[in-house]
Amino acid sequence: MRLVWQLAAVAAVAFIGSLTVAAVEGNAVLTLLLGAVTAVLAVLVYRWVVRRTERREATEVAREEAANATGRGVLIGVALFGAVVVNLALLGDYKVDGLGSVSSAVGLIGFMAAAAVTEELLFRGVLFRIVEERLGTWLALTLTGALFGLSHLTNPHASLWGALAIAIEAGGMLAAAYAATRNLWVPIGLHFGWNFAESGIFSTGVSGNDTKQGLLDATLSGPKLITGGDFGPEGSVYAVLFGLLAMIAFMWLARRRGHLLPRRGQRARADATATVSR
Repeated sequence: MRLVWQLAAVAAVAFIGSLTVAAVEGNAVLTLLLGAVTAVLAVLVYRWVVRRTERREATEVAREEAANATGRGVLIGVALFGAVVVNLALLGDYKVDGLGSVSSAVGLIGFMAAAAVTEELLFRGVLFRIVEERLGTWLALTLTGALFGLSHLTNPHASLWGALAIAIEAGGMLAAAYAATRNLWVPIGLHFGWNFAESGIFSTGVSGNDTKQGLLDATLSGPKLITGGDFGPEGSVYAVLFGLLAMIAFMWLARRRGHLLPRRGQRARADATATVSR
């Protein structure tokens, strides 16, 4: 039941926030402010519902770690998507024609902040974390990553390849980021950095959605497998490759730090064996 209550609480904020932000589309300042309000409110609601349903403080969104951990995540996200664009540019598939729109980029900060925070709270903070307790880290990563990919099938220009790409480069990578750090600020920052770089800096579509022009006036053309076609660069083999490499790195770090959880049955057997041996 805690999964249901937590999902419902955060989803309500996400739904109301998305409607509010959409209502002021075109006004960069209001989009920025309402997006930031949605992000902050979602975190507060998550803390509240975790406290009510689990009788604990939500240390995974502790205030003390927010700035530094989110900043690290943003840098990783921008760097990863920047690597995708660099490879596309080297092939001649991404070309910058000039400067874009600063005001649109400002609005996209709020829009992407709201999306990154609400999606990470839902998929990593609630679904991955609770499923992991029962099924272990690897199976939880696989299942919630697949679900995250499938949730993008309703997007414009969606396809099974696009959903698979999102499942790996986003669902898997972001869950691995949480497993490695055991806080949600890093995946929130990573998610925001990737999405903002994609839209607010390099002016490409995000998961099939057409977004307003960002800081660069650019064009993307070339083979669908390389560029992602109408779905955008997230459907590119480069995005999948860099996302997969990041996921492997995060999971290696999680294992090194002892953060990987086995299935509940395996933990119970291990505890019973340890008790007998004592």
